[in-house]
Amino acid sequence: MTYLFNQPSAFAAELIEGFVAANADKVRQVPGGVVRNTRSQPGSVAVVVGGGSGHYPAFAGLVGQGLAHGAAMGNLFASPSAQQIYNVARAANNGGGVLLMFGNYAGDVLHFGQACERLRGEGIPCDILAVTDDISSAGIDEIEKRRGVAGDLTVFKVACAAAEAGYALPEVLRVAQHANNRTRSFGVAFSGCTLPGASHPLFEVEKGRMALGLGIHGEPGIKETEVPTADEMADIFVSRLLSELPPGVSQTAGQRVAVILNGLGTVKYEELFVVYRRVAQLLEAARLQIVEPDVGEFVTSFNMAGASLTLMWLDDELETFWRAPANAPAYRKGSVIVAEPLGQEATQAQAEESLPVASAASQQSAQQVLQLLEAVATMLQRNAEKLGDIDAVAGDGDHGIGMERGVLGAVEKARQVAARGAGAGTLLCRAADAWADKAGGTSGALWGVALTAIGTAIGDNQTPDAARIARGVRQAQEGIQHFGKARVGDKTMVDVLVPFSDSLNAAVARGASLTDAWHEAARVADQAAQATAQLLPKMGRARPLAEKSLGTPDAGAISLAMIVNTVADLLKDHATAGQGV
Repeated sequence: MTYLFNQPSAFAAELIEGFVAANADKVRQVPGGVVRNTRSQPGSVAVVVGGGSGHYPAFAGLVGQGLAHGAAMGNLFASPSAQQIYNVARAANNGGGVLLMFGNYAGDVLHFGQACERLRGEGIPCDILAVTDDISSAGIDEIEKRRGVAGDLTVFKVACAAAEAGYALPEVLRVAQHANNRTRSFGVAFSGCTLPGASHPLFEVEKGRMALGLGIHGEPGIKETEVPTADEMADIFVSRLLSELPPGVSQTAGQRVAVILNGLGTVKYEELFVVYRRVAQLLEAARLQIVEPDVGEFVTSFNMAGASLTLMWLDDELETFWRAPANAPAYRKGSVIVAEPLGQEATQAQAEESLPVASAASQQSAQQVLQLLEAVATMLQRNAEKLGDIDAVAGDGDHGIGMERGVLGAVEKARQVAARGAGAGTLLCRAADAWADKAGGTSGALWGVALTAIGTAIGDNQTPDAARIARGVRQAQEGIQHFGKARVGDKTMVDVLVPFSDSLNAAVARGASLTDAWHEAARVADQAAQATAQLLPKMGRARPLAEKSLGTPDAGAISLAMIVNTVADLLKDHATAGQGV
């Protein structure tokens, strides 16, 4: 369990504040995460890493000389939003472009991808790389689907050293890809972690049993076995990793490997050293040369009991960068020439965000849109536990919490900008950023895309009409399918969004009022959401437990149907009262 916390909802923000206070010589806080508090070489590439909180030392602990220039930090086990990543990247940028690096999880892929597009749109060269080192999460024929686990460290370290050495962005990306292609990890867990305020772990492993290949968020592993001895554990780790050599690597005498034995939160250093003793013997017996091994906690899963072994198969270039000095709060290697600290000008507060000029009609519409968001927030708060229970059947059970966080963040931002005279379009776009920012994860990213698309279609000059709103919903559907890659039949929110959008646009094209068209489409959404119970998931964390989810609808599909029906009820109330939206 978690012993020390205040409000669970404030835990992530407070841990960042404390981390920065404890490491102010190396890092400073910016909106969305942390960046170096020391000067970097002008014109050099900035490497920004990131992911959900709860994995310390990843990701903030790896910010410093010789390592990352910044870390975007989401909520516990939730990816940072595109806005957070963008903020950190802008603050870390040295003028040579930005490389965004993260573990290969759906929410991270979405958010980092959106941030990359935004940076490129502003003329900042940017590339992304998702680490895919976990051999248990997909076969060699689907290596692009593998998760990023403790191999994050080896890939981050090499890429950051290349940037520190003055490599240009294309070369830093090449080195990072090379390191990722040569990195393999395998992990186990003995028990799950319990987040602040939770009454039970995110997942459980039967006492006396061990889950092989289980992910750092509790994603399912390969199978369960009896808990082995330390030597037997080492044998499992080494045999698994040596059974899959990266392309171009041969297990010859003298082949060099970087080695990380990683504790996931509760397995302590003394235990790890007992295991590493046997790991070293086995690797040496395999005629491999170990280069600067690391034993400790590097990518954790809050207080999960578990461990993992990572091998990066070295060549001369990778070894040079693996050995390069670094000085970050949680990772030190060699000796660096201490960089000059940043001055006060770097920490000045940002000016209040400006708002586009809006017409009086659009400002009035913004108040009605705010009422819709508030009604949705009330509904989602009431149903958060129900949505979590649906999600827990084959997922990690956090959908209800994520939706609640997202909508409350959206309402808070919407109230702020409405009070300052924002138009309806700007209110929705700013609410979209806040939803994605607070919710994190895949659903946070997708709802950010959806609300931005609708807000852009509405604009700030006219009262939103049925045609404009229907067009916005269509653009929201297209945006979600573009970024999320889901199709109808994959058991996602897309199974509801597509028929809802089709029905709404068809009804509006026939001349129906917005209220009538939305009601008709909401009924279609309800039916589509319930029909997802008969589908097998083809994307996301539920995919490995596809059969288990049969008979249960998709949580994202259900929440979308709930939202459009809540909006339908309020539109009807507005129509009855003679108000338009």
